[in-house]
Amino acid sequence: MRGPVDVILPCLDEVEALPGVLAALPPGYRAIVVDNGSVDGTPQKALELGATVVHEPRRGYGAAVHAGLVAAAAEIVAVLDADGSLDPRELPGMVALLAAARPPTSSAADLVAGRRVPAGRGAWPWHARAGNAVIAGLLRRRGVPVHDIAPMRVARRRALLDLGVTDRGFGYPLELLVRAGAAGWRIVEVDVAYRPRTGGRSKVSGSVRGTVRAARDMAGVLR
Repeated sequence: MRGPVDVILPCLDEVEALPGVLAALPPGYRAIVVDNGSVDGTPQKALELGATVVHEPRRGYGAAVHAGLVAAAAEIVAVLDADGSLDPRELPGMVALLAAARPPTSSAADLVAGRRVPAGRGAWPWHARAGNAVIAGLLRRRGVPVHDIAPMRVARRRALLDLGVTDRGFGYPLELLVRAGAAGWRIVEVDVAYRPRTGGRSKVSGSVRGTVRAARDMAGVLR
C-alpha cells in the first residue's frame, strides 16, 4: 500500500463505541468521522481523539458515507460502522487485495467487501441475517458475487465517486454493489468478524422495524 488510507466512519450517537474503534485503527489509517446529527457528544469526542470530523445534516447512512468520500483525500478509502461491531485491524489485509500496480494482476480487486461472520451471541439478530441473505441472493442472480451487503469495504476513492451512487439512505451499500457489478468491477469478498455492538442497539439490525426500514430502502434500489 502506498500512502495513507482514509477510513470513513458514519456516526449517529456512537460516543461509547468510538474511542475503541479509533484506538484500533492501524498506523497510516486516518479517521474521518461523519457526524449525522448526534446528540451524545460524538463529534466532540472524535475531535478530542484526533479524528477529522465532518458534519452531514441530512440524515441517512448514504448521505454520511458520501460526505466522507467528498472530504477524503487519500487514494484508497475504507468504510466501516463506528459501533464497535467491526475490527479496523482487519483493514490492512483488505487493502492489500486491491491492485497495487498496473497492469492489474490476477489477484487484483476493485472492491474488497467484508462478509460478516458472527463472533459472539447477539451479534447479528435473525431478522437482520434473513434480510441480508435474501438481498445477497438477489445480487448473485445479477452476477454480483457477494454473500453480504458489505458494511465494511475498501476501494479507490475516485472510482467510488465515479460510480455515481445516488441513494442517501440505507440502500447506499446495495446500490454501490449493483453499480460496481454493472461496471465490471472485480469484487473480492473476505470474512470479517462481526461482534456485538458497543453500547445501545443498532439503528438498523437492532429491531425488526429498523430492518424493515433498511429493506424498504434496498427494495427501492433493486426496483
